[in-house]
Amino acid sequence: MIIREVCNCPLEIVHDIIKGKWKTMIIYQLKNGNTSLAQLEREIDQITQKMLLQHLRELQSCGIVDKIKTEGYPLHVEYYLTARGRRLLDAVLIMQEIGIEYMVELGQTELLDRKGIPYPQKSG
Repeated sequence: MIIREVCNCPLEIVHDIIKGKWKTMIIYQLKNGNTSLAQLEREIDQITQKMLLQHLRELQSCGIVDKIKTEGYPLHVEYYLTARGRRLLDAVLIMQEIGIEYMVELGQTELLDRKGIPYPQKSG
């Protein structure tokens, strides 16, 4: 991941940090606290372990995510949001709400129903 050194707007830096197909979903999945790699893989449809690890490393390098390693065998690693990551989560939750609203407007609620994501019923 490359974060530009010279920018015209602070949002460019945030975009550099979260760009990619999976990063906002990883941040969202960490909303409830420490989560194992295996749990993240189960919760994020179609992500490969390679991509998950790459994005976790990138988010860690920006201070969004960190990890706890538990000694012993087998080695157990859990990921969590840092203070900066929790602040970014607020923005991700707003983005989720906007996505839900848009899906409802388009009548694309099957996915929301399947995943148990609540949404306001379309009036009319």
